[in-house]
Parts: sequence; structure tokens; C-alpha cells
Amino acid sequence: MGLEFADSELEAAVLAGLDTVEAELHSAVASADPFVTEAARHLVEAGGKRVRPMLTLLSAHFGDPAAPLVVPSALVLELTHLATLYHDDVMDEAAVRRGAPSANSRWTNTVAILTGDYLFAKAASIAAELGTEAVRIQAETFARLVQGQIRETVGPREGVDPIEHHLDVHRDKTGSLIATCCRFGAMFGGADEKVTNTVTQFGEVFGIAFQLSDDLLDIASESVYSGKVPGTDLREGIATLPVLYALEGPDNRLRQLLAQGPLTDDAEHAEALGLLRHSPGMARARATLDEYVSEARRLLGELPDVPARQALASMCDFVSARMG
Repeated sequence: MGLEFADSELEAAVLAGLDTVEAELHSAVASADPFVTEAARHLVEAGGKRVRPMLTLLSAHFGDPAAPLVVPSALVLELTHLATLYHDDVMDEAAVRRGAPSANSRWTNTVAILTGDYLFAKAASIAAELGTEAVRIQAETFARLVQGQIRETVGPREGVDPIEHHLDVHRDKTGSLIATCCRFGAMFGGADEKVTNTVTQFGEVFGIAFQLSDDLLDIASESVYSGKVPGTDLREGIATLPVLYALEGPDNRLRQLLAQGPLTDDAEHAEALGLLRHSPGMARARATLDEYVSEARRLLGELPDVPARQALASMCDFVSARMG
């Protein structure tokens, strides 16, 4: 995520907090049933960047980062995120997650779905220890995550702008949870209400920006070193933002290729990828990304000038710069 620490004390505190979250994750998913424990720990042990708890810990530095409920609140949100991954892999029929066999491919769809449900229940149980407000916020966030997934699955209704629909999916599926990570960190760190509201808004906008950069990276990346195989979404027929803009664009051949849906033919895939990289649709998508990054930076400018703000700004720089 491009996080850079200009302050050594902040770096040490955040890394120590992440170590604690990691240990608590392993404890939280344990069950009296060994198989449930194995399935629930499957993705925990596969690793991951732990972006969501990191944002929670960073946001706590606008208040008291050592406050006792900061780490448990980060744990709630990482468990919620992990639960969604089990469900996502079933819906996507994914075979691999984080370099390891997905739970659905290792066991069955039923096991993966129930394991996700188990992790949601664990998250709710810990949230209950944080108070009724935390339970309400976590439940509302969960509802938005599900709403976003339904919107993505069903697609835009008749008369709904596909581009606005796409942005709304990103807002619910990614922005909502990242917003709550920032909110919990500030709230349980004891930051004042104005700071908490602003960092929450930042989280939602930043989450959308990060997903948009993924949309663009799928087209723009020249190699797997970016973390994405070029044109994966294109090959699977996923209509990302550059594709949606290109479908409204002037290039008849590109529109013809994209209208086919999944581009499984290697020659047609390569042709579409080349045309898309230099299309007005790609330029428009980059401009949209820049708008969200600019808004995230504007919101950061309203926050206290502490090292955590600089660290969050470095993540904005990364989202913008990863496109080259």
C-alpha cells in the first residue's frame, strides 16, 4: 500500500500494534473443534498486508494510540475482512487466495461459506465487548459490504448509469470497511468528533481510489511485477472503469472487442489490451482516479499535522504513482 514512515516512533508503534493484532487473530479464530480452527486459520496463515488493522492503528494516532480498545477494534475489522474473502472466493470460483489454495478449492463451497460465517460471528462477539455503538457501526458496515456484493453480482438496473453503478460498488465493497477502520481507530483512540468524522471520510474516499487504481493497473501494467497479471479482468469479462469509459468512446473496434465480454482468445485479448492502454477511456479513468486521490488529500489537510497524517498521505502518493 506504499506506506512510508517519516517518524521512527510512529513506525515502531504501528508495527508493534500489528504484531499484537496478528497474535490475537490466531487466538480469535480458534475453536474447540480442530477442523473449524484449521479452516478458520487457513487465510490468517496465508498472510496478507493487514492494511485494515494498519489503518486503524494509524488513525488512533490522532488520539491516544495506546488506548485499550484500539487493538480489539482493529481485530474486529480484520476478521470481518477475512470473512468476506471466504465468501468472495466461493462466488468467484477462485482456486487460489494469497498464493495458497482457496478454502473452497481445498475443502468445499459449503465449508468456505460456513467458515466465513464463523469469522463474522467471531468479529461480532469481539465488537460486543467494545460497546453498543461499535456493534451498530460494524453491523452497518457489514450491510454495506453485502449490498456492494449484491450490486456487483446483479449489475446496474435499467436506467442506471453503469459508471455510477461501478463507483457505488467500490464505495460499498471497499470504501465502507476502510472508512470504518479509520473511524474505529480515531474513535477508540479518543480523538475528537470532528477528527473522527474527517478521517472516516478519508477512509471511504481512499478505499475507492485504491480500487480504481486496481482497475487501471489491470490494463496499464506491463508485467506481473505489479502484483497483477496484465489484462486479467479483461480476460474474465469484468467491466472495470477504463472498459466502461471505452464502451462510450469513439473506437469502434475496441467497443466491438469489449462488448464480447470475456476475451479468452489470445489475439483478441492482446489487441483489446493494446487499444485500451492508449484509449480516451483509459485517460478518463485516470482522471477519475486523480479526483478521488485529490479529495483524499484534501481531507487529510483538515486533520491535525501529526506523523500519522504524513503516513496516510504517503499511501495516497502510492495509489497515484503505482500507475507510473
